[in-house]
Amino acid sequence: MLLEVNDLHVFYGRIEAIKGISFNVGEGEIVTLIGANGAGKSTTLKTVSGLRPVAKGTITFDGQDITKMPAHKRTELGICQAPEGRGIFPGMSVLENLDMGCWTRKDRKSAAYKSDLERVFELFPRLAERKSQAGGSMSGGEQQMLTIGRALMSRPRVLLLDEPSMGLAPMLITQIFDIITEINRQGTTVLLVEQNAAQALRRAHRAYVLETGLVVKTDEASKLLTDPAVQAAYLGGA
Repeated sequence: MLLEVNDLHVFYGRIEAIKGISFNVGEGEIVTLIGANGAGKSTTLKTVSGLRPVAKGTITFDGQDITKMPAHKRTELGICQAPEGRGIFPGMSVLENLDMGCWTRKDRKSAAYKSDLERVFELFPRLAERKSQAGGSMSGGEQQMLTIGRALMSRPRVLLLDEPSMGLAPMLITQIFDIITEINRQGTTVLLVEQNAAQALRRAHRAYVLETGLVVKTDEASKLLTDPAVQAAYLGGA
């Protein structure tokens, strides 16, 4: 497995947000974590990326224990997160935001950099059209594209996506998920946290259901999509 999380416990002060979850992500997969607000999905991603400390348990990436590794070192290894709420630099241009995504790379401005930039612009043609525009002046959908594009500029082996459809119109949600599927098809492993469980389960290979900091169910995503309990809790009974 590319990414393995074992018996993970995470606290906010005295409150235990993650209560001993275990999951794994194989190279080339899309794995999704679904659950209600407050289930611990975003906290899990932040912990994998190094933004939250581990109280107990281990995180292993490509056979290496990274439990205590700082976030920037994890990025250098190939773990990169597109955060909830987008987190772009609003006063910087699209191109400058994308440049920030590869600040740890030693080949900036090389042929490899240009190739990666072209890939981002192929995935997100709107960013190419607006590369000189300030990120903060773009629409929510365009900012989400920029957030994912910035993450891709670090050449991630596993891309952590936190609520990529949040606040987007239905047509844009479908477009964003089409692009996520294409990113995976091109070889990038994806760990996805998403409130839109139906879209997530349709795109993912496997899924874990979180409730109050615990994994309560796991299976192939296609099977969970038709699971009556999952349908009733997360898919509107559909």
